[in-house]
Amino acid sequence: MSEDKRHRVKEFFKDLGPGLITGAADDDPSGISTYSIAGAQFGFSTLWTALLSFPLMAVVQLMCARLGIVSGRGLASLIRTTYPRWVLFMACFLLIVANVFNIGADLAGMGEVSEMLSGVSRYVWTPIFAILIVALLIFATYRQIVSVFKWLTLVLFAYVITAFLVKPDWSTVLYSTFVPHIEWTPAYIAVFVGLMGTTISPYLFFWQASQEVEEEKAKDKVAPEERENTTRTELRKARIDVVTGMFMSNLVMFFIILTTATTLHLAGKSDVASAREAAEALRPLAGDLCYAVFSLGIIGTGMLGVPVLAGSAAYAVSEAENFRGSLEDKPDVSRRFYGVITLAVLVGLMLVFLGVNPTKMLFYSAILNGVLAPPLIVLVILLNGNKDIMGDNVASPFMKVVGWFTAALMSAAAIAMFVTM
Repeated sequence: MSEDKRHRVKEFFKDLGPGLITGAADDDPSGISTYSIAGAQFGFSTLWTALLSFPLMAVVQLMCARLGIVSGRGLASLIRTTYPRWVLFMACFLLIVANVFNIGADLAGMGEVSEMLSGVSRYVWTPIFAILIVALLIFATYRQIVSVFKWLTLVLFAYVITAFLVKPDWSTVLYSTFVPHIEWTPAYIAVFVGLMGTTISPYLFFWQASQEVEEEKAKDKVAPEERENTTRTELRKARIDVVTGMFMSNLVMFFIILTTATTLHLAGKSDVASAREAAEALRPLAGDLCYAVFSLGIIGTGMLGVPVLAGSAAYAVSEAENFRGSLEDKPDVSRRFYGVITLAVLVGLMLVFLGVNPTKMLFYSAILNGVLAPPLIVLVILLNGNKDIMGDNVASPFMKVVGWFTAALMSAAAIAMFVTM
C-alpha cells in the first residue's frame, strides 16, 4: 500500500466517532435478543429488513448529526426553543421510560450470560457491570470515553464470525436478502416493529446530536461564527462517519439473524425469547466456539449500549431543563447531569432485582420506541428544514423524502401491530 493510501485509511478511521459509536450501541443485548428472536422464529425471511432499515436509519441519524454540527445544540435543546413545552415533555418522558426499561433489559442480559459462562449468580454480575459503567461515564474524560467505545465496537465482529462458523446455505441467504417475504400475522408484524424500533431508536437521535456538539466543543468550535468556516467539511466527515456506523450496525443485525436462522430455526427451536436463550441453544447446534463468541459479544455490546442509553437520557434532561451537562465536565461541575446517568442505571438495575422479566422489559421498551420514533423523526425533519437553525445547510429533498417515508412506515407498522394484537 502506498504512503498516500495509508494516510487516507488512517484519516478515515481517525474521523470515525459519534456515528460509529451510535451504530455500534444500537446492537446492544436487547437488540441482539430482537434479532435472535427474528431469526429463530422466521428463519431467513427477515433478512431483507436489514437492507431496508440501513438507508432509513442512515438518513435519520445523519439529520440528527447535522443538527448538532450546524446549530451547536442537542436535539432536546432545539425542541425546547422551537416547539411548545408539552412536545418536549412528552418526547423526554417517553425517551427516559424506554431507556430505563432498555437499560434493565441490557443489564439483565449481561448478567444472565455472565452467570451462564462463570456459574456466578447474575445478581452478583449486574451490580458490577452497573458500577463499572457509571464509573466510566463519571470519572473518564470525553476523549477517553470515545477511545474506549471505539475499541468496544470491535466486539460486534464476533457476530460476523459466528455466522461463518455455522455454515449457512448462501444461495438461500442471498434470495431472502433481496426478495422480501412478508407474513400478515400478528407475530411477524410484531417482530417487524421490533426490528425497526431496535434499529431506528429515539435514544440514538438524542445521543448522535449531543455527541456532535461534544466533538465541536472538543475542537473549540462553540460559537456559530467559529463553526461557519468548517461546517461543510464537518458535514462531509459526519456523513462518512454516520454511514459507516449505520452500515456496521445493520451488518451485525443481518449476521445475527442469519446465525440464528441457520441453527435455531432449522432445528425447530423457534421459541427463544432472549439473547441468553439464543446463546444456550446455539451450543449443541454450533459448538462451544460459536457459543462462547456469541455470549461474550452480548457482554461487550452491553458495556457499549448501556452508557449510550444512560448518556442520551442525561443529555435530553439537561438540554430540556437548560442546565449544564457534558461528559467532558467533572462531576462537581455537572452534578445534575451525572445524577441523571446514575439514576437511570440504578433504576434499570432495580428492575433486575425486582425480578421484572427481561423479555417484558424489552417488549415495553420496543413499544415505547415504536410510539416515540415516528413523531420524533417528524420533528427532526422539520428542524432540518428550518432556515433559522440550519441556514444554508437545510436538508436536501432526498433526505426529507426518506425521512417522511421512515416516519410513515414505522407509524403504519406500529398501528398494524396494535390492530392485530
